[in-house]
Amino acid sequence: MGDRGWRSVAEAQGGLITRAQLAEAGMTRWSVAHRIESDRWQLLSPTVIGTTTGELGDEQRIWHAVLHAGDGAMAGGLTAASLAGLENWHRDGITVLVPYARGRPGALANVRFVRIRRSLRPVGSPPRCRIEPAVLLFAAADRSERTAQGVIAAVVQQQLTSPESLLEWLDRLAPLRRASTLRRAIEDVEGGAQSLAEMDVRRMCRSFGLAKPTRQVKRRDADGRVRYTDCEWQLPDGRTLVLEVDGGFHMEAEHWEDDLARQRALAATNRIIVRCTARELRDEPERVARDLLALGVPVAA
Repeated sequence: MGDRGWRSVAEAQGGLITRAQLAEAGMTRWSVAHRIESDRWQLLSPTVIGTTTGELGDEQRIWHAVLHAGDGAMAGGLTAASLAGLENWHRDGITVLVPYARGRPGALANVRFVRIRRSLRPVGSPPRCRIEPAVLLFAAADRSERTAQGVIAAVVQQQLTSPESLLEWLDRLAPLRRASTLRRAIEDVEGGAQSLAEMDVRRMCRSFGLAKPTRQVKRRDADGRVRYTDCEWQLPDGRTLVLEVDGGFHMEAEHWEDDLARQRALAATNRIIVRCTARELRDEPERVARDLLALGVPVAA
C-alpha cells in the first residue's frame, strides 16, 4: 500500500489509524515507534495511533473509540443519534456497539462499550448505527422512562425518522426491554404529539376520559404575529379553552415574562387561557384533568 496508502486511510478516519492498518500498508513497527517517540504521532491506546498531535476533537474521539473496539464496532445510542443530526441531546460520554463475539474491549475514559448479539449494519463515517435502532436500544436501556419517551419524540420532531420506521425497527429488535412503553410513545407521536409534554397531555386525556385536544393551533395575536398554542378544546358554550404547558425553562424570569406577554396577546373574549407545568402533567395529572373538566372541557365520546 505504501506511504500514500496509510495517509489516505488515516485521513478518512479523522487522522487516526490502527497498528494493523499500518502493518497492512507496509510500515514497520520500528517506523511507527520512531514517529511516536519523536512526537510526530501520539499513541492513543495500545492499538490506535493519532497521526497528528494535540487534543482530539469530538469526531476524533468517536473514531478512537470505534477503532479501539475493532472490526464491526460502531457508534450507538445518543452518540450515533448525534452523528445523524439529533440536536439538544448531547452527552459527553461515547457509546460504542461491539459484536458480542469479539469480547469486551479494554476500557477507555468516557466510553461505554455495549456488546450486542443483534446483527446491525453500520452507516456513515465514523461508523454508526442507524438512528432507529440507536434510539430504541438507548430508550430500552436508559433508567428513565421519561428520557426514553422524550428521545423518541425528539427524533421524529426533528424529522430524522418517522413513527412508521420506529415501529418497524421495534419489531425487528424484539425482544426488547420496555417494548410496550416504547410502542405507546411512538403511537402518541404518530398521533401528532410533538414533545414529551404533548405526550403527557394525550396520556392524561386517555386516563381521565377527556376529549382529545387540538394541538399546535396556528393563531394570530393582537399584533398580527403568528403564534402556536399547545392544546385547545372547543367548549359547549362556544368558547375555546387553551392549555399552555410550561417546561422548566419557562420558570426563568425572562421566559416567564415573554410567556405572560404572549398570553395577553392571544387572549380574547371567546378564548380562555390556562397554564400548567410539565411537572404537574407528569406527577399530578388527575389534578390538571379535574380543573379542565371544571372549566368545561368535554369528556371523550
